[in-house]
Amino acid sequence: MSHPLRTIRDIRESLPEDQRRHFDAELADTEIEALPKMLHRWVTLSNDGFEQFLLSRPFEGLEFGARSYDEQTDTE
Repeated sequence: MSHPLRTIRDIRESLPEDQRRHFDAELADTEIEALPKMLHRWVTLSNDGFEQFLLSRPFEGLEFGARSYDEQTDTE
């Protein structure tokens, strides 16, 4: 599967500003041999879509005040 983020610049630009500082710090301290693993982890974090999912419809389908066990009947 081809990934849209192809360069370190692409990875940086896909991150929010506060995460860029963490990325830069980790990049500066990562040994050459460990770069592929480190970059893969950041690509996954930057492109997992979770933030977009939360921002798209954060409360759709949620019923506030209810607990998952409220509807359970006593089976004992």
